[in-house]
Amino acid sequence: MARKIIGKKYSTANDCPITASIAVIGGKWKPIIIWLLMQEPKRFGELHKSIPGIALKVLSRDLKALETDGIISRTVFAEVPPRVEYSLTAKGCSLTGIMESLADWSNQHILGEEH
Repeated sequence: MARKIIGKKYSTANDCPITASIAVIGGKWKPIIIWLLMQEPKRFGELHKSIPGIALKVLSRDLKALETDGIISRTVFAEVPPRVEYSLTAKGCSLTGIMESLADWSNQHILGEEH
């Protein structure tokens, strides 16, 4: 497989564009949240049930951070009781290929080795 040649050399991690990407979508839970929202919009409770081990406070914090960074949108429906759904924005949807590539790599090199 041919490697893509990167024209610019990066002397420090702060110069590397991956550092900026990881700041937005990295961490323990953000990639999982993005992965789940790739399938369909979800409510807070649905996300919480789908991610065993995540604290409510952490889920709330990561959702707010992803919303601030333009990766997800939060839609409040004027109902009683209020209903809120989270979905990917166009910017968030642009991560689909990257997320699928990570999943493929994991299936080939991590999960595939266990079976």
